[in-house]
Amino acid sequence: MFGRFVFAAALLAGTACSAQGPQKLPRNAPEATVKNVPATTGRANLRETPPPFTMTKIGTFTEPFALAILPNGAALVTEKAGVLKLRWTDGAVANVGGVPRVAVVDQGGLLDVALAPGFARDRGVYLTYSEPGKDGAALALAHATLKITQVQCVRAPCPPQASLEGLRVLWRSGMNGVGGQFGANIVFAPDGKSLFLSSGERQRFTPAQDPGQRLGKILRLTLDGKAWPGNPMYKAGGARAETWSTGHRNPYGLAFTADGRLWEEEMGPRGGDELNLILPGKNYGWPIVSNGDNYSGQMIPDHPSRPDLEAPKLWWNPSISPGGMIAYSGAMFPQYRGNLFIGALGGQALIRVAVNGDTAKAVEQWSMGARVRDVAQAPDGAIWLIEDEGALLRLTPKR
Repeated sequence: MFGRFVFAAALLAGTACSAQGPQKLPRNAPEATVKNVPATTGRANLRETPPPFTMTKIGTFTEPFALAILPNGAALVTEKAGVLKLRWTDGAVANVGGVPRVAVVDQGGLLDVALAPGFARDRGVYLTYSEPGKDGAALALAHATLKITQVQCVRAPCPPQASLEGLRVLWRSGMNGVGGQFGANIVFAPDGKSLFLSSGERQRFTPAQDPGQRLGKILRLTLDGKAWPGNPMYKAGGARAETWSTGHRNPYGLAFTADGRLWEEEMGPRGGDELNLILPGKNYGWPIVSNGDNYSGQMIPDHPSRPDLEAPKLWWNPSISPGGMIAYSGAMFPQYRGNLFIGALGGQALIRVAVNGDTAKAVEQWSMGARVRDVAQAPDGAIWLIEDEGALLRLTPKR
């Protein structure tokens, strides 16, 4: 069985990274119509419209990747070079000490940051990053405690100092190497007792279909980084025991909606970006099927050719290069509660997706004029965006 996957991947070989910008037109799509395809039968490309909200710039960072907003409105921001910053509620920014050493390679570096389910009680923080090794870099998941110390100054108030204490590496993907996209997103189960971690296949194709590897998977782990006992193949041990779903390319967004469903979006190859409803034990098809093609021009069979593999709920062709994603639940935009918001890198947009049970429809695509790397919801219900170019924006309703 594995030999078949190796052969399939060999046929599909080509350079791959849909985060780099707008993609070529899909096959058999007239140029005059491709940008305004209605959101029907799974295809999600929409006409871009001006944003219906006020955007306020509240900070600037260097190559940011992710942000996590604290209960008091402060925010942690990761920078790919291996710097974690804390933006205080007054707008001041400080470096956080105790960050692990990272390998800054291609799409690697310091990646996601997430507050532990019990953060208000224990100040727990989770990080993902590309960990350096003798054979290259591999994805790692770590946990630490955020410590904030008020420093006493003689003549003037001093800003607090922040550091990570007791950092422990909980999980490693294995299989080091150079380059590729790591995925690396963290989301916690609604009950707060386990976490889900996305792991990209790093443009290597075959690992996504190899049950013995942790690449190209959605993993479900305990809060200590062990395999979740309820996983579909838990009794098999190893990577199989940790796997929740398989056949993913570069999963960049994970979010639970209020009904407990887990949604994931990922970058396809040239076209074929996907929004998936993640179900335990399902195979989402990469690299056997995709609604896009390889950068080499080599065609890939479309999803309908393999009904035994799970198809996306929405797909984009040409690519939007999705970044981060949230399921909105705040008070500031009550009309959007329950909707997904997806940041688009190549598409330079914020996309609103309405979900109803196991169905999804892209309904609005707002032009942002910059690559949107991550999206977060603040305690007051404002939506925060971080752009690749470094701007941190706060979105509020227009008056």
